[in-house]
Amino acid sequence: MSNSRLFYSYNVMSNLLDKFGLVVEHSKTEVFHFSRSQGLFNPPFLDLFPLGGPILTPKNSWKYLGFIFNRKLTFHQHVNFYSNKALLSVKCMKLLGNFSHGIMPLQKRLLYRCCVFPIASYSFQLWFYKHAPLAYPLKPLGKMQRRAAIWILGVFKTSPTEGIEAIVGLIPIKYHLQKIGGRSQLHATSFPSNHIIQILMDSLFSSPHNHHPSSLRFFTDRQKAKIKSHLVDSNKRAYETFPSFSPLHPELSPGVRIIDTFSDRFSFNHSGKNDNQCLQQLDSMVIESLLSQSTAIVAMNASVIRREYGQTLARVRVSWT
Repeated sequence: MSNSRLFYSYNVMSNLLDKFGLVVEHSKTEVFHFSRSQGLFNPPFLDLFPLGGPILTPKNSWKYLGFIFNRKLTFHQHVNFYSNKALLSVKCMKLLGNFSHGIMPLQKRLLYRCCVFPIASYSFQLWFYKHAPLAYPLKPLGKMQRRAAIWILGVFKTSPTEGIEAIVGLIPIKYHLQKIGGRSQLHATSFPSNHIIQILMDSLFSSPHNHHPSSLRFFTDRQKAKIKSHLVDSNKRAYETFPSFSPLHPELSPGVRIIDTFSDRFSFNHSGKNDNQCLQQLDSMVIESLLSQSTAIVAMNASVIRREYGQTLARVRVSWT
């Protein structure tokens, strides 16, 4: 957008606010430009002197709700800000103890996981998604976690990163972000159908009658292939999940269940202790079911292990014939 059009839009907005009885403080107004150019981008100044305002210089970054945007949406300033903030927290935690006195290493690790890592990974979905360039953002985060691991164990600074992270029990920062990123993608499927994320997604969980004009539903396959974001990854992940059953659904209440409604269509056969007799019984049941085109076989094994240790398992296999 040129400066003339931007000035015209700003003037229209100011007049509308004045008609509503609101006063615009021009001294608090900021200008920020997004750019797709690969080279340097130097937008011109915006002169608000005709409206009684100052000359606005376009900013290189813009902070909104804790998110730091730059002109090319690489979020390098965002990563640097929160990684340095987390690193400062690690340095301050050295007052709580070192390798000879203070809190235990297990408590140090708990402090890092609960107090430091959430700071470093704040809104990481902005820059951590499939096919995203991760070389720059993972470097300061890796340094931060290495400093935390050295503090937890109290080892030398020349210790290898992979070794001390394995001893401390910290996942490498890349795989940790992959884990919580996948969980956040699955969490998007549990949002209500009128949620803004569901409105923008094109999945089985979103309502077909409540979509935004910029929803992924109206994009072609070629356009979807060019888009790279956490929302696109969540949309693809939604097709890999299935809706869960509600334990309080009316159909699961006694007397209304399928087994209660169609009790004459279910038969239960308990196998005996004799192996040969059990095999013959199972063979006859399988042959009989194969001859019928509307029969499903459910086989379950929930035998109890008579030991002090171990665990009882139940395995169910459904075969539709």
